[in-house]
Amino acid sequence: MIHKYGPHIFNTDNKEVWDYIQQFCEMIPFINRVKTIYKGKVYSLPINLHTINQFFDKSFNPEEAKEFINSISDKTIDEPKNFEEQAMKFIGKDLYKAFFYGYTKKQWGCEPTELPATILKRLPVRFNYDDNYYVNPYQGIPKNGYTEIFENMLSASNIEVKLNTKFDSSWDLSEYEHTFYTGPIDSFFDFKYGRLSYRTVYFEKYVSDGDYQGNPVINYADPEISYTRVHEHKHFTPWESHDKTVYFKEYSKETLETDVPYYPKRLKSDMDIYEKYQNDVNNLNNITFLGRLATYRYMDMHHVIGEALDLIDKNY
Repeated sequence: MIHKYGPHIFNTDNKEVWDYIQQFCEMIPFINRVKTIYKGKVYSLPINLHTINQFFDKSFNPEEAKEFINSISDKTIDEPKNFEEQAMKFIGKDLYKAFFYGYTKKQWGCEPTELPATILKRLPVRFNYDDNYYVNPYQGIPKNGYTEIFENMLSASNIEVKLNTKFDSSWDLSEYEHTFYTGPIDSFFDFKYGRLSYRTVYFEKYVSDGDYQGNPVINYADPEISYTRVHEHKHFTPWESHDKTVYFKEYSKETLETDVPYYPKRLKSDMDIYEKYQNDVNNLNNITFLGRLATYRYMDMHHVIGEALDLIDKNY
């Protein structure tokens, strides 16, 4: 039940994906309610009516909060060119500096002005007291953990699994009817146009008695605190009871050759390199590039599953 590679709450608006994954597990409904700590105070994320009222020491109703946020947002920005401008246009300087600037700089290892504006679209602003981190109608966690999904999925008689068999570009893929590749696209081509940049994360694990923080995930927005968030795994399974607790402090850093890549940075220089690799992909036969690393996009679990199902429906 410990999410070794960081917290994962399955959520989707695609009923086909939701029904598909439940062939392999029992999903228990789960609502992720994330908190963030800034200057010693705890706030709810995404920014909602409670966050706004608490931060500004107000008691706005929804319409008053909308008018207030509209009054402090940066009207000089028409088309945001980067993450910072997007945030300033949406919520103004104070909320941006408190909840996004420090956390984003730690997460991505660069100034938010260097990041595309599209990243911020994953965090809406709400003018009610809804603190559900996600907006999708289907949300849950596998009752017996994610491992069970893959055990059941791979148990089919027509699937052969080879462990410790990392893809090698010297393989003759013509021996196979079709290849589905989900590794890094730059690695597939032996980095001939250069390496694409990613952020990776690493974790410090702690075990103790009792309850460390009372919530599954708490972000740390202050730039002076080196870790980005703490996740405590007993709170992902409220249907279980544990006297002890396991929690992780999560840190972000640039991806080195020996690291596991997590988040495509997609800076302009990266996208120029990626375009060259994609042109080479377009000239290949009988191979499909799928997933976050092979398509160099940020994708959640349900996006990857949805695209795989669509691919099979169209071709098989």
